[in-house]
Parts: sequence; C-alpha cells; structure tokens
Amino acid sequence: MPVLPETLLVMELHHSENSVDLRGFSEAVLGDVGATIRILRMIGQESGGSDHQPERIEDCVADLGAEACMRIAMQGMLSGAEHHDEIVEVWGHSTEIARHCRQLAEEKYGFNPSQAYLAGLLHDIGALPGILGWGQSDLSGDYALSALKLAMRWCFPGFLKSYFYEAYLPGENPQWTAMMTEAHLAADRTWAWCPLNELCLRTSARGN
Repeated sequence: MPVLPETLLVMELHHSENSVDLRGFSEAVLGDVGATIRILRMIGQESGGSDHQPERIEDCVADLGAEACMRIAMQGMLSGAEHHDEIVEVWGHSTEIARHCRQLAEEKYGFNPSQAYLAGLLHDIGALPGILGWGQSDLSGDYALSALKLAMRWCFPGFLKSYFYEAYLPGENPQWTAMMTEAHLAADRTWAWCPLNELCLRTSARGN
C-alpha cells in the first residue's frame, strides 16, 4: 500500500530515538491513506482480529511503537511515476472527506469523531485494487463488496467493518450513508472515480 514520501518525512520529524511526539506522529499517519491502512493491518494481524484491538491510530501507534510503525510505513514509500498522480488525487480526496466526516460527527450525527474520520479516510478502498493493478479475482468491480472484503481480510476494527457492510447492504445503519453523502456534498476536492460522487450528484439534483 503506497505511502507518500512527504508523509514519511513528517513522521520522521515527530520521531527520534529519545522521544516521540505521539500526537504529531499520529496526525501524519492520518493524513495518508496508505500509512493508515498499513498500521491498521499491522495491529489487526497482531491482535488476530480481536474485538478489543485498538481502534484509534494514536492507540495503534502507542501499542505497536513508533519505530515499528515507521518501518511498516517506509516499506510502502511511493516511488517512481506509476500510479503517482492518481494516488495523490485519491489520497487528497479521501483526507478532505475524512475531515468533513469528523466535523459532521461532532456537530450532527453523534458518531465518535475519530471513527468517523477513519471511515471517511478509507471510504474508497474498494477502488484500490483497480488503481494499483492488483488483479485479484475475488475483488471485483463492485467497489462496496471489494471494500468489505478488504476490511475483513485486513482485520479492520469492528466499526469500519460495520460501515463497509452498510455501504454494501444499506439499511442497518443509514446514518453512515447520510453522513458520507453530506461530506461529499461539502467537499471542494472530488475524485471522478469515487462511487459516492454519483450518489451525491443525484442527491444534490433532487434538492434543487
């Protein structure tokens, strides 16, 4: 999973042999889809998908240690031109949606803001196999199903599995869909291939 070089630089700035700025380090991770996925996957493997695994990135970093998190992030450093522009575009769109989700969770929807941020940041993971050319047959063109399969395979925290399940089979917790749709309508930076953009355009058209 690619991690932007600038993310690694900021993580390094907040990390030293003698001390770690946990908040700054965690915020750097949360600004990068790839770094976040890598650390969530690592904590999922460590915990075996336990219901008690850490859910916040800050807790994951504290549990795994900043040194281990640096190593796993550096393994994914994005280099060369392949997929670069598209990854930068998707990562930028995802971080903006994440910020809107956190704000909406605080002001309107009653979700845990940290959980809402992570759901927004990772909402487009179903498109990653196509972007990165993975080619697994079980990760089809159905973005919602692909996202759910990845969330299960990577042992993501329960609330993320719940969100992706709702995205695939809507109805159990429609507040997730409502919040994500509103976040997209508020966004300045959209990604043309984001499956939610079409839904948001239809919602906006109905409103007019």
